[in-house]
Amino acid sequence: MPSGLAQNHPQVSLETNETLFTVLTAINTCGYDQELESSDPLRAQIRAEVANVIENTPGAKEVVAPMCVFYRKHLAIDTTRDLSQYVSLALYLDAPPDFAPKQKVSEMPPDASNLIEFAGLMQDFYKKIGVHAIWEKHRARYTQLTEIYHDPLSKMTFDTEIYLKLPSAGYLGRQFTIYLDAMGAPGQTNARNYLSDYYVVISPTTGTNIKMQQIRHTYLHYLLDPLALKNDVAFARLHPLLQQVKYSPMDEAFRASISLLVTECLIRAIELRTSEPRLSDAGRGQALDEDDREGYVLTRYFYNALAKFEQNPTSLRNAYTGMLDAIDVGKESKRASQIKFADEAAPELLRLGQPQGEHLLLNAERRLSLGDRESAQKLAQQALDEKQEDPGRALFILARVATANRDMEGARAYFQRAIQAAHEPTVIAWSHIYLGRIFDLKADRFAALEEYRSALSAAGAALPEAKLAAEKGIEKPYEPPAPRQPE
Repeated sequence: MPSGLAQNHPQVSLETNETLFTVLTAINTCGYDQELESSDPLRAQIRAEVANVIENTPGAKEVVAPMCVFYRKHLAIDTTRDLSQYVSLALYLDAPPDFAPKQKVSEMPPDASNLIEFAGLMQDFYKKIGVHAIWEKHRARYTQLTEIYHDPLSKMTFDTEIYLKLPSAGYLGRQFTIYLDAMGAPGQTNARNYLSDYYVVISPTTGTNIKMQQIRHTYLHYLLDPLALKNDVAFARLHPLLQQVKYSPMDEAFRASISLLVTECLIRAIELRTSEPRLSDAGRGQALDEDDREGYVLTRYFYNALAKFEQNPTSLRNAYTGMLDAIDVGKESKRASQIKFADEAAPELLRLGQPQGEHLLLNAERRLSLGDRESAQKLAQQALDEKQEDPGRALFILARVATANRDMEGARAYFQRAIQAAHEPTVIAWSHIYLGRIFDLKADRFAALEEYRSALSAAGAALPEAKLAAEKGIEKPYEPPAPRQPE
């Protein structure tokens, strides 16, 4: 990718990928023709080169045939899903020529795991057709295509972070990657969230149309989803709103999780307030009405709340909890109950890699915040056993349950395992802090200081609350709060 974007946004990258190229070239070879006429001419050129190799290479047809039989047997009923499911597969495969799964097939999303046999068939295709040579031949053109996106993408990330006062540089251990490949349908954008990483896969068109709106929607998720995880306790009182939207046409994930719904509504509100060119008052009103009818009933609230946010220097990270606390649940529930929902809603762009696990852990955190330790423990253990979602986060929840149950040895073991398994800096930093406090309670000050220093390193400047807690632990040994006296 061009170096300028990497220097300004170390967690944001614009790349090409040979594995993705091979997967998409393979399905093109087997009859994937969606939006071929509107694709960049490179797509037709590569298809012609592959066809020529197959026609003139002994044994090539015998290699391609079983791969294409598999492709035809797994065509999706919805034609747009043909590309989508193979994008999911490509994101879970390592580099050629082996295309080995990056993790256990049982841990992959269903749309990717269902196609895992295709990866094996693709190995012979890659070698026999000489896909690597074709890839190398067109690398210069791929570089030209990525350069078209470089400046608009840099501007989008800069403008978004300036508006939110929320730099992506603080998102340690997380990645936002845009893959560009000429072999897909240019009218489709595929966005994925796998654990703490976010991906957008796009294909260029014959013109200069750049789908920055779709990329920005996913980038907003990348910036805002961690705020929802960090403030899970604040969502408990908003849960009654889900009852009012259970018959709305939006994606089931939003109807099942208040934090997902809140995040999506906030993103839609941000998009409305920062849309270019600016919408007229009538246009904004119409967009808010459409969001209401689809079930995104808090978009209107956040749209108005952001007007106040824009007038002060506070970052969204610091203003977020206050925005949630200011929601009048009774008022919003009454308003939502009077909305006549539409028959259908536009599909959400971003797809979670493992939505069932996400629901398990969100529900586990919600139950723990309400004091239901038993349910929280069962849900987190289920997510861990079924290998759904982030194991580090599941272990962190189990550790907090053990802490609440005064099981210090169990908590210590879980926190240590969470550090080893976690991807999120928040989980890592706070696990070290809790371990430091446990060692302080055991009068092992040397071990406690080691943990606090590790927490300080993990927190950096991106997690001020964890940084403060670690500094306090270094300054003096932890003392548990005095028990509350009965009134």
